[in-house]
Amino acid sequence: MTIPYKLFKQKAKNLSPTKIYRQLSGKKKFLLESAFQHEQKGKFSFIGANPYQEIIGKENTTTVFHHEKNKKENLQQKPLSYLKKHLPKLNFDLPFPFYGGAIGYVGYNFIQKFTHMNKTLTDDQHMPDIHFMLYKDVIVFDHTNNLIYLIVMNLDNHPETLLNKRLKKLQHALKENKNTLVHKVEKVDFQPEETKEAFIAKIKTAKAALQQKNLDQVVLSQRLQAKMNGDPLSFYQNLRKANASPYMFYIDFEDYLILGASPECLVQTNQDTVITNPIAGTRPRSHNHTKDDALAKDLLLDKKEIDEHQMLVELSKQDLSRVCEVGSISTPTYMTVEKYQHVMHIVSEVHGKLKSKCTSIDALQACLPAGTVSGSPKGKAMQLINQLEEKRRGVYGGGIGYINFNHNLNMALAIRSLIIKNDTAYLQVGAGIVRDSIPEKEYEETLHKARSLMEVSHFQSAHE
Repeated sequence: MTIPYKLFKQKAKNLSPTKIYRQLSGKKKFLLESAFQHEQKGKFSFIGANPYQEIIGKENTTTVFHHEKNKKENLQQKPLSYLKKHLPKLNFDLPFPFYGGAIGYVGYNFIQKFTHMNKTLTDDQHMPDIHFMLYKDVIVFDHTNNLIYLIVMNLDNHPETLLNKRLKKLQHALKENKNTLVHKVEKVDFQPEETKEAFIAKIKTAKAALQQKNLDQVVLSQRLQAKMNGDPLSFYQNLRKANASPYMFYIDFEDYLILGASPECLVQTNQDTVITNPIAGTRPRSHNHTKDDALAKDLLLDKKEIDEHQMLVELSKQDLSRVCEVGSISTPTYMTVEKYQHVMHIVSEVHGKLKSKCTSIDALQACLPAGTVSGSPKGKAMQLINQLEEKRRGVYGGGIGYINFNHNLNMALAIRSLIIKNDTAYLQVGAGIVRDSIPEKEYEETLHKARSLMEVSHFQSAHE
């Protein structure tokens, strides 16, 4: 009788997720985790390497790499449709939510294929609209119980001896190295790609358009870049220490890598429950506890911020209504303040029950792009963004995370993230523009959001 998977468990001892990542051999490695101080959100880290399959979508073509067969297919098929059809459906009762499946992202520009745009934007990053890598061997770090699980899935009816070999390969990453390694983090000097005056001029143009058109809000973004000469994983480690967030990710796609610390869930599914997590309303943090509390109170009294947040909650409800049963949508968490290292945000959660005819991937498509990074109404806001921004957003504003073999998914909103390609790091940040926005203040908000990544290089070393 063929066994469906092999599972190994041990105490974590002195190991850490980043140490395991460094010691894991192979290519196209990933590390997904949550560093947020929350019993459920911060419970697990997931590490893996050597995907057995890769799905890449760009414009109207889908390319599938079958790595174990050394085979490549070019298909005239939507990449998410291919993933929905070909991702194995495996349900196991395991003590962690990801035991293999797809790791990757859907970029902001993917959805533009379904919305008419006035002009073609410059594609200077030359990255896919969609990129998922499929893994069947995963290391799970359970932070609550200080345990490490190794799991290998038997997708091909392999004999147990082969599964044991795959387990042994993973076990090599768990060797304890008593030497504390120090990896230097080079100074990273981020510079905006456009002047302050140019971005403020765009904000003023957007405000004028809001007055004339049937638009409530548009989210304009600016991009910063820097030379990345140091060790990106050390940069990530320092980011994790400096700005612990619900969604931390470090994914090496080989031609480029993505790392980040997102505060926001784009969409999450658990069987037939769909969750989205609108975040809007921002204040900088203060080191003074009394001032910090005063800033939080001020945030909840700011009419502009409240109106913007309530609008985005309504947008999230509209998104879920496309794939959820009538009457099932609720807001169990509504307008609470969550504090991060550099900023605080107003946060809500919207839940719904997935229609029987819909899948988790349908829910993902329904939520793209989030109102948080586009505006309201979405279609018109995206057209104005297309008019005012010169370059494709790429990963920024899309979703990044996992789709498990049981087809539950958990995708972060791709913000507070770096794209590193050819030794250049790209950082994109946005601000929600409404009719009474103060352009200078909106510009400063983008810099507050960028600061969590811009200041990471002030820490000069990362310890394993």
